[in-house]
Amino acid sequence: MNFVQELTWRGMIHDMTPGAEEQLQKEMTAAYVGIDPTADSLHIGHLVGVMMLKHFQRAGHKPIALVGGATGMIGDPSGKSAERNLLDEPTLRHNEECLKRQLEKFLDFESDAPNAAELVNNYDWMKAFSFLDFIRDIGKHITVNYMMAKDSVRKRLGEEAKMGMSFTEFTYQLVQGADFLHLYREKNCKLQMGGSDQWGNITTGTELIRRKEGGEAFALTCPLITKADGGKFGKTESGNVWLDPKLTTPYAFYQFWLNVSDADAEKYIKIFTLLRQDEVAALTAEQATAPHERPLQKCLAKEVTCMVHGEDEYTMAVEASQILFGHATTESLARLDKKTFLAVFEGVPTYEVARTKLAAGVSVVELLAAETEAFPSKGELRRTIKGNGLSLNKAKLLDPEYLVTTADLINDSYILIQKGKKNYYIIEVV
Repeated sequence: MNFVQELTWRGMIHDMTPGAEEQLQKEMTAAYVGIDPTADSLHIGHLVGVMMLKHFQRAGHKPIALVGGATGMIGDPSGKSAERNLLDEPTLRHNEECLKRQLEKFLDFESDAPNAAELVNNYDWMKAFSFLDFIRDIGKHITVNYMMAKDSVRKRLGEEAKMGMSFTEFTYQLVQGADFLHLYREKNCKLQMGGSDQWGNITTGTELIRRKEGGEAFALTCPLITKADGGKFGKTESGNVWLDPKLTTPYAFYQFWLNVSDADAEKYIKIFTLLRQDEVAALTAEQATAPHERPLQKCLAKEVTCMVHGEDEYTMAVEASQILFGHATTESLARLDKKTFLAVFEGVPTYEVARTKLAAGVSVVELLAAETEAFPSKGELRRTIKGNGLSLNKAKLLDPEYLVTTADLINDSYILIQKGKKNYYIIEVV
């Protein structure tokens, strides 16, 4: 597989230094992508770089994931309007371990293949650098004029800047350049990849390698991913969409991809899946014929959810979706774990009832019209039951004298009440 051709049809190349494609056709090449370790989980904004590494390994080349332990202590000014919080070493080491476990779902680290992936942390070599060593060995080779010309610096120092830029962040491109130089020397790494906002930092590295080693290194960037409406990709009302299921449930993760627009789905399915070009073309044609069926979104959500969380979690996410929008059963409701149940019914009116009330059983009329405010009166509730309009845990309730007990609890905590087709209530037993 030709790596550059593969990324080109997927819309994943923004810019590339001359000679990069020829280098990749000539021999197996090592390339790295830097990952910010300021959290103990990747979010979907990181997935573009991770997918670049995945395609790179599939094309027979060697991917290196660089966790920026040292650069994470500084803060990259690219695309930022303010300086970030700095992290201590124990936090960075913890984050590194967590990120490695997630990256293993995408990259082969363990095989004895010559292009097995590697994980490195730039803190391991930067921590030995004294300030005098750094300004002598790195700083003297890159002029201030060269550094000032970078967009990331000019924007922070220009008229729009309110707080200016610290010397720490100003030197960021030198530290990243030193990383490229180190990997060039130690790992024969000749290519650095990243988002288009990283172009200035990456080319500082190629320039440093040229001046220090007389060697040739290359840069390749992908476009920054945006939404069709101009909004920021990967952001929801509740914040980032994380790969860690403790931070974003697989159900919420699946829903994110399922609910993207048609235009975004057509773009994202090329970037975030391994589907072939003919498969994507067939799905795109199917979407044009029957957009209401949303084949692109359904396939995108399945592929990415399975890749990140596995098929079992994908199946649960689909079942969870059907609870609100399809024909779910009491059994499918009972299979949901607690976090998924709460994610599905986020925002639904919830009432607390003491567990002692259910110990001996309480009539459904008493529970819903007296112990809670789900129904304003017992008479209305009886009429709803008589009209076949009430469900308890997705099962129609036909007897107004039905006794609700702890045996009716989902996850030993909840009862789901449905009035008509769209009105839900949750009773939480405490």
